[in-house]
Amino acid sequence: MATALAPTSHVSDAEWEARQQLAACYRVFDMLGWSEMIYNHITVKLPDQEGAFLINPFGLHFSEVKASNLVKIDIDGNKLDDSPYPVNRAGFVQHALFHRHLPDAHCIMHSHTTAGMAVASLEGGLRPTNFYACNFIGQIAYHDFEGVTVRDEEGERLLAHLGDKRMMLLRNHGILAMGRTLPEAFVKHWALQRACEIQVSTMSMGRPIEIAPEVVAVHQRDVHMAQVPGGPGAADFAAMVRLVDRIDRSWRD
Repeated sequence: MATALAPTSHVSDAEWEARQQLAACYRVFDMLGWSEMIYNHITVKLPDQEGAFLINPFGLHFSEVKASNLVKIDIDGNKLDDSPYPVNRAGFVQHALFHRHLPDAHCIMHSHTTAGMAVASLEGGLRPTNFYACNFIGQIAYHDFEGVTVRDEEGERLLAHLGDKRMMLLRNHGILAMGRTLPEAFVKHWALQRACEIQVSTMSMGRPIEIAPEVVAVHQRDVHMAQVPGGPGAADFAAMVRLVDRIDRSWRD
């Protein structure tokens, strides 16, 4: 049986903190129903090690991820520790591209949620039909499906389509969310997921009422006015971690 890293061996305090935060995030995703068998990925940069990242061990369900079994890799996906777990190339090719070229992409999340994939597969994509969708109108990029993301040459097109945005719907594929911190990426992913869920539900009932562009602009101006303690998503993520802890605290190991 594969063994994990001992909680205090060979890692700095900063790395262990990053490991615990990322492991908690995987458990939050699972709690929210965003697991996809052993697939999909959340990656973070290590704050004290240039060019080092953490990713989930390929072969484990999100509910099995712990701080100690996350895999440390370099920008090319090569393992930097003695983890017995492999790394899914399809999981990191895309992430490595954005981590390499975008200094503010500290955390990257990719999911195949039902609602996210549904809206990504819909002509017109996300529409301004609900509160959460208004957060992203004009702020979200799109990239056409080209097959499993294992080819480096797709990267140039991904970057071009992303432009100055940090949220993307991969057409026919799923959600891609980036943040300067993990909690920021999390709350953006959460809000986009909610927007997609509500759009899917609304469209099942009939023709949605679309919100006027001038109202969307006011919404986007006002929704970001409040100063959030700890930064964007910090309080939201902390609340989710408290819920996870009531279920299972093994992610901390």
